[in-house]
Amino acid sequence: MQQLSLKNSAVILAGGSSKRFGREKGLTELFGKPLVDYVLAKVSGVVDEKILVVSSEVQKLRFATVTGKKVNVVVDELEIQSPLIGALTGLKHAHGDYSVLLPCDTPFLSSQVIATLLRLCIHRHAVVPQWPNGYVEPLEAAYHTKSAVAAAEAAAKCGELDLRSMISRLHEVKYVSTLFLRQLDPKLLTFFNVNTPEDLRAAESIIE
Repeated sequence: MQQLSLKNSAVILAGGSSKRFGREKGLTELFGKPLVDYVLAKVSGVVDEKILVVSSEVQKLRFATVTGKKVNVVVDELEIQSPLIGALTGLKHAHGDYSVLLPCDTPFLSSQVIATLLRLCIHRHAVVPQWPNGYVEPLEAAYHTKSAVAAAEAAAKCGELDLRSMISRLHEVKYVSTLFLRQLDPKLLTFFNVNTPEDLRAAESIIE
């Protein structure tokens, strides 16, 4: 039987204020290339569309200059800055049956990990990486798009603005151990975020 081909989307959040970093992370350059470009490059062969969520029209113009026409840059529906609102905005613009939700500051994202999360998400509402200590990675996870939109809207109406509140309203959630994902990404650099200038220097050292 031929496998059904489902369209996938990538929703990348770039609207955070980056207080710890001191400047806009997504446009910060790592060896002459904006961090967001690393993420976009890694998902290009995995998804059918790329959506970048920002917090203002000014930010949209800055990112659109870098990303070009192949990326749909959209502005948060609400002025409240939170990952949930960013996710909701991006997911509502997504055309894919399934969407992978990502931050803009993970330069070592693994295409294999992303493809695996999306594949495992078929017939489920979400596939979320989980560390051995129980900590989960909702911002590097795959979701059934329509189900996630409904769950995010319900959470937002209750004033619950974290991604775990969205996940708690989903059914058929599969948690994937990072021990399993090590088979695809031995050092788990997929989850390396550039949150501080020190992290940026660490990223430079990894590349070197």
